[in-house]
Amino acid sequence: MTNELISCELHDYIEVVCLYRYQIRLTLKDHSTVEGKARDITTTPDKKEFLLLETDSGSQQIELTTLRKLEVLSPNPQFREVDFPDS
Repeated sequence: MTNELISCELHDYIEVVCLYRYQIRLTLKDHSTVEGKARDITTTPDKKEFLLLETDSGSQQIELTTLRKLEVLSPNPQFREVDFPDS
């Protein structure tokens, strides 16, 4: 079994939003959205990667492979938007 991973280039964008603690909006592959402040990336023992978000309802973990789009809501960001291709 192989684990699904996002590309290194897309991973870099996730690292930047965590580094600057950007307020972001994520659109997931199921078309749902979630907003929060990017905090960190975590990896499970089975190598799944999650973005940790601080949301109005508490901390939330979003699996990186479920991302469709990332939008930065904070002012003066390094970038505004990134699309994640379907894999």
